[in-house]
Amino acid sequence: MFSGLTYFNFALGGLAVVLLQTYISRSRQRARYPPGPKGLPVIGNVLDMPKEHEWLTFASWGEKYGDIVYLSLLGQPMVVLNSAKHAVALLDKRSNIYSDRPVLTMGGELVGWNKILALVPYGERFREYRRFMAKLVGTKTQMERHLPLVEHETRNFLRRILRHPDNVAANIRKTAGAVILTLSHGYKIQEENDPYVALVDRAMQQFTIATTPGAFLVDVFPLLRHVPAWFPGASFKVKAREWKDTLETMADVPHTYVKEQMANNAEIPNFTSELLRDEKIDDEKEFNIKWSAASLYSGGADTTVSAIHTFFLTMVLFPHVQKCAQAEIDSVIGSDRLPTFADRPNLPYVEGVFKEALRWHPIGPLGLPHRLTQDDVYEGYLLPKGTLLIANIWKFLHDPEVYPNPSDFDPMRHCPEDGKAAAPDPRNYCFGFGRRICPGLHLADASVWLACAMVLAAFDIEKPVVDGKVIEIHPEYTSGTVSHPKPFKCTIKPRSSRARALIVGDEEQA
Repeated sequence: MFSGLTYFNFALGGLAVVLLQTYISRSRQRARYPPGPKGLPVIGNVLDMPKEHEWLTFASWGEKYGDIVYLSLLGQPMVVLNSAKHAVALLDKRSNIYSDRPVLTMGGELVGWNKILALVPYGERFREYRRFMAKLVGTKTQMERHLPLVEHETRNFLRRILRHPDNVAANIRKTAGAVILTLSHGYKIQEENDPYVALVDRAMQQFTIATTPGAFLVDVFPLLRHVPAWFPGASFKVKAREWKDTLETMADVPHTYVKEQMANNAEIPNFTSELLRDEKIDDEKEFNIKWSAASLYSGGADTTVSAIHTFFLTMVLFPHVQKCAQAEIDSVIGSDRLPTFADRPNLPYVEGVFKEALRWHPIGPLGLPHRLTQDDVYEGYLLPKGTLLIANIWKFLHDPEVYPNPSDFDPMRHCPEDGKAAAPDPRNYCFGFGRRICPGLHLADASVWLACAMVLAAFDIEKPVVDGKVIEIHPEYTSGTVSHPKPFKCTIKPRSSRARALIVGDEEQA
């Protein structure tokens, strides 16, 4: 039998629950949606959505409506965050309810990119992918065992530039693929026309298009997925089928390669083979191993390519920065060898160049959308369950209050002097937030930094000259999930005969 005191405790507990529910209910009643452009009945802001360079439109909305902008797309709530403070407060500090991904009909369900870590729903599969990847490159210490590979392939990169200086983008892509495919599948790329590198390149181009918000009407009207492919306007289904084949091949072919190599005891140790040996394998486990490996080399290759390509573009546009970085390398290292990771602490200006390349045009200007899994109230605003949140990373890194003259490429903003604090590290934002932060960030950090340092030591990058006239370069970037510089011309030459000898000498020694 319960005592009177126990009944009294139950009564107090029940009263507390009622009061809490009343408080939450009244808070929601008092809360309102954040401000944003006024939409039309039923369709909301569908017609307001930009078709390209979305980050610029979102930033302009931020100036008009504030750092938290609310949109409704056929009843689907969306919030654009134009301030790093809000992104950290929600996507980092409340990551337990802000870590899901939206259901993308075209890129996710029809093509199948929802099997990749970037788009896989938050849950057990997501956690297992992360656990697998953490074993490979989860910490700086784990990354250290892969640094010799990154240095070796970056020296190969220098030789590719020396042989084909007019094909910068392809050289970057080949080098990024060489690093990632060795780590993920123990695969050594062919120097000319490697089929795996070409396959990943094609798949990632399709990914960028398929996952761009508003690019396909089926993402706005998901019921269209049931329309037959022959129906007028349903050409997206033909594309989806073709792109799905590319994606499945991208995952299956290297996975099969690893299993064949293992059967012959001929594999180079790699992410996939280690997991196939160490884990208790069933169909579900092998599925997760295959697609987490595909996540590694599809995501890592494309993002690294964008960052290094931006570095080349900025060195053409800001030659004084290039000269200052080269002067630091010459002073610290000299001309008898190329930089290594051991030199990184002693090259603060080169470090600034690396960080500024990430800031000046971030790899994914909007990242990937997060999805809220329950109602939330923030800054007095109601954010309903299911809201999609877009972090305008480009705006964070071009906020003039944080990065004065943000269009300038200024490595010194990352090099504190005279007691001034350094600008916020762009790596805090450009690799994502919370539980969705990029698991390969340490690999990307190492790969991009070393590419910057070695290229600066070995080459001069200049604007092209035609008939004695300097050709001006006007920077342009592609739209999409991963944004790349559009093709530009530049002249790349060894800094000296000694620099050429270092590049070629490494080849002879190899």
